[in-house]
Amino acid sequence: MPPRSRLAKIRNIGIVAHIDAGKTTVTERMLYYTGRSHKMGEVHDGEAVMDWMPQEQERGITISSAVTTCNWRDSEIHIIDTPGHVDFTIEVERCLRVLDGAVAVFCAVGGVEPQSETVWHQADKYGVPKIAFINKMDRVGADFFGVVAMMGRRFNSVPLPVQIPWGEADRFQGIIDLIRRKLVVWDGDTLGMAYSQGEIPPDMKEAADRQRETMIETLAEHDDELADRYLEGLEIREEDIVRAVRGATLKLRVVPVMCGSALRNKGIQPVLDAVLDYLPSPEDIPPVRGVNPATREEEVRHSDPQDALAALAFKIAQDEGRKLTYLRIYSGRIKAGDDLYNISKGRKEKASRLLKMHANKRERLESAQAGDIVAVMGLKEAKTGDTICDETRPLLLESMEFYEPVISQAIEAKTPADQERVSLALVKLMEEDPTLRLKYDDETAQTVISGMGELHLEVLIDRLQREFNARVNVGKPRVVYRETIQMPVEVEGRFEREIGDRRHHGQVTLQLRPRERGVGNSYVNHLDAEVLPAEFHGAIEEGVREAMMSGVIAGYPVVDVETLVKSASFREGESSALGYKIAASTAAREGCEKGGALLLEPIMIVDVLTPSEFMGEVIGDINARRGEIQSITPKGAVSEIRAKLPLKALFGYSTDLRSATQGRATFSMHFFRYDKV
Repeated sequence: MPPRSRLAKIRNIGIVAHIDAGKTTVTERMLYYTGRSHKMGEVHDGEAVMDWMPQEQERGITISSAVTTCNWRDSEIHIIDTPGHVDFTIEVERCLRVLDGAVAVFCAVGGVEPQSETVWHQADKYGVPKIAFINKMDRVGADFFGVVAMMGRRFNSVPLPVQIPWGEADRFQGIIDLIRRKLVVWDGDTLGMAYSQGEIPPDMKEAADRQRETMIETLAEHDDELADRYLEGLEIREEDIVRAVRGATLKLRVVPVMCGSALRNKGIQPVLDAVLDYLPSPEDIPPVRGVNPATREEEVRHSDPQDALAALAFKIAQDEGRKLTYLRIYSGRIKAGDDLYNISKGRKEKASRLLKMHANKRERLESAQAGDIVAVMGLKEAKTGDTICDETRPLLLESMEFYEPVISQAIEAKTPADQERVSLALVKLMEEDPTLRLKYDDETAQTVISGMGELHLEVLIDRLQREFNARVNVGKPRVVYRETIQMPVEVEGRFEREIGDRRHHGQVTLQLRPRERGVGNSYVNHLDAEVLPAEFHGAIEEGVREAMMSGVIAGYPVVDVETLVKSASFREGESSALGYKIAASTAAREGCEKGGALLLEPIMIVDVLTPSEFMGEVIGDINARRGEIQSITPKGAVSEIRAKLPLKALFGYSTDLRSATQGRATFSMHFFRYDKV
């Protein structure tokens, strides 16, 4: 088979959604129907193939993204099942960075939930085409068209139903395929493996024709050939529609919407067909762009095994104590035993083994090429976001941005014997998880770990004790604050001192100004090389950055401040980099004091789904926690309350919410921004 045709038969997709929408159940069905697994694993039994970590099986949630491969219609589909919980959103981010397409799963009752919005916008950021699957059509309160309308309001893409349900809630029996004008019904006795196509029931014919007409009209806006046939009154064939849907999906203009019930084994095979019909192969995506470090010019690599190697390390995992580096290969090929060049680290390392992953099981490969997602053993230095390329044709791909932690917890080893194990384990866990931060506190002799939420830290501590046998005492979770200033100030920093046999001089004037919340720090240097030689400019910037790492109120990092270097004096023979660094650092700290230092705390957006009779209690509790109600949306018998609350007020919230609502309300939260305490 020529290499180009193999590429056309590959799909790299991710299953993304809000927690509990049914991502892992959808993935398990895909593996069963494609013959990849011979038993359906259920999340509620702790037997899902993709949720293989003990922590995932106990909690019934996905924590770490898992990679697998299956075959459908003579094509190869690489699937990444991602977490839905906000604490593990980095797993979604790094997977979307390397995927070509995504299947977004929505709950037919909950609709577009907060984390669905987050992952959708993450996919938009990387230009990833999507298809949507509205799951749980068999649940009471399921509303297919309600969810489609919600998608239209919340997202910039146009949702395009290519199926409609036959019945909803307990009357849900199958789907009506609008493209092929067929009713599809699944056989319960074969676990949904067998399904039959028939004529659309008479009572659904009018609704199906109307929806099909709407679908064709929407597509005609994006496809000239289809528009011509439609305007001339010619018959619109099945292949015309499939081609038009694919074209509009790849251009991110529309999102094909499908429906079903994964738990009841209905609706999954058409999703697999849609992955092949509408989502891109590595051939369809634009060539990957990067910078040649030698020339600083932008270069491209085509999705072709014959082109120079370019791959991105998007995930690091520990497997029985050995390090696995997950690579997405964009161009070129890799053979087991090859020397690979990590341009991000400037190091050569040997790929001792290449592995094709199926969750935590693996299969050895001799080689891999453009379009593949593989795990490599032997890359000791590689980190998430590193570029692996051909040393003779270097190319640095855009790295990844990581989120800042919002919560921290002190831990200490139980015994001196545990200390070494704890240190070693934390280094390995930090390699795996770029959102985990460590700090050693000299005063208390404790290690402070910081992460994305209570569950994130709970899982990390559980892993420390189980996987690494490192026993620790744990302190209470603490909020990670930030500091900023309230008004613009101008300050001078001066350093004059003899150190050894040399006099050091540095003088600099800085202007500090507050910036808008959440935009971060900026540094602007207007000094001319004639006023101050360029060799000292870096020292001033380093001094400012160091001062911003520790604020004047409680030593938290300083954010949302613009630092402007106004002037500096130079003395021949006395000026030194050390002098300017200390002068700049002193001036920046003094500026923070004079600028009205202010403590900022993390504010979260919280979405509570509660039976309407408990609304009063829930709203009262939010107000008591210094919360601010943003919106209240009735959804039948339940209501969605969206509010802004300080993270500090949310410790233990899940227990209090259950008590107030007889255990019937659920909530989710995601980080909004830092704001004043």
